[in-house]
Amino acid sequence: MANFQYSALDAKGEQTTGVVSATTEAEAIQQLRGQGLYPTQILEEGKSKGKAKAGKKGKTAAKGGAKGKPLFGSKKGQVGGRIKPKNLMIFTRQLATLIDSGLPLLRSLTVLEKQEPNPVLKATISHLAENVQSGSTFSESLAQHPRIFNKLYVNMVKAGELGGVLEIVLNRLAEYQEKAQKLKNKIVSAMVYPVIVMFIAVAILIFLMIFIVPKFKEMFANTDQELPLISKIVFGTSEFMLARPFVVPNVVFILVAFGLIIAGFNMWGRTKGGRKVIDSMKLHLPVLGDIQRKSAVSRFSRTLGTLVTSGVPILQALNITRDTAGNVVISQAIEKVHEAVKEGETIVTPLQASGVFPSMVISMVDVGEETGQLPEMLLKVADVYDDEVDNSVTALTSILEPIMIVILALIVGSVVFALFLPLIKMISAMGNQ
Repeated sequence: MANFQYSALDAKGEQTTGVVSATTEAEAIQQLRGQGLYPTQILEEGKSKGKAKAGKKGKTAAKGGAKGKPLFGSKKGQVGGRIKPKNLMIFTRQLATLIDSGLPLLRSLTVLEKQEPNPVLKATISHLAENVQSGSTFSESLAQHPRIFNKLYVNMVKAGELGGVLEIVLNRLAEYQEKAQKLKNKIVSAMVYPVIVMFIAVAILIFLMIFIVPKFKEMFANTDQELPLISKIVFGTSEFMLARPFVVPNVVFILVAFGLIIAGFNMWGRTKGGRKVIDSMKLHLPVLGDIQRKSAVSRFSRTLGTLVTSGVPILQALNITRDTAGNVVISQAIEKVHEAVKEGETIVTPLQASGVFPSMVISMVDVGEETGQLPEMLLKVADVYDDEVDNSVTALTSILEPIMIVILALIVGSVVFALFLPLIKMISAMGNQ
């Protein structure tokens, strides 16, 4: 019997290390799981190089140094590429339905692999089936594909496996993905109309400046009439766009400059400070900021509520919620909540101190903690804010449509007014003569 050094997560999500005696590495993993630990790394004592395995029978073996190889996140056999959230949502719902109908997990994966049209997801399901057949748990297999299955997905499946309620957890996951996708689609669809209108406005403006305005400029070039200020601005803008021998290089120059500005802004947004400033601005924008805040609160409530309901420890659930918040300001607030809970405090105090969450959310969370129904209360908060986001997006769409029509009319009307105003003055002067 050999000794195995291990690193593992306990029920609270905290890291623990130690030594366990077992005949084989697979037996050592089984002993740790029986103690309520989730091994992340294991290595036989006395070996400078060992094999770390993510499964009961040692599937996914890889060479490692003295520190061993992580059990979760191994890249061996990992399928490249990503899939659309809609495809993952359908896969989750179908898998939950098959398991709920009484089919074993391996048989369910085999059935889904045969009917899956997406090549990336098909190869991923095949790899999952191979790992499960060789003895790995489903959550360990999912962890090998982090580009497709995020921490939220993996940890919820892990909780479902430990509690023997995998089909229930998968149904919750599918519901979570469906509601998140529905909310995202509503926000995106609300932004499509103004983007299309602005694109049309810019295209019309460029066409007028390049082809129409120069003809009017030639018409007024031989007159001594003083041009209005708005006409001078329009003629000057057109002259700038046509300053070089060829029109295309000027237009390309403007587009390239605009693209560089956007690229520079995106690069700055990837930095820690830039991301924080941008995310803070998103929450304080007029009209849109309110939607962003409600959407972030809904995501926080639904993610945390779904995780805790599925049996994930609160500290680990807060870590996952922080990583999937989608906004740095919200993530920092959740981090403070995590630290407070770790010290034995309640969730309400750091939530209130953050200044990010509305008072209604804080009150409902407070009631949930006092009554012992925090997960249910969080899910109710998510439902309320989903409805509020839906109503806000609908109202914004109805307001944006007339506003964008007026903006388009003003842009085109200003150019037309600048062209015809000198002509009207010229005709008036000729009539007086």
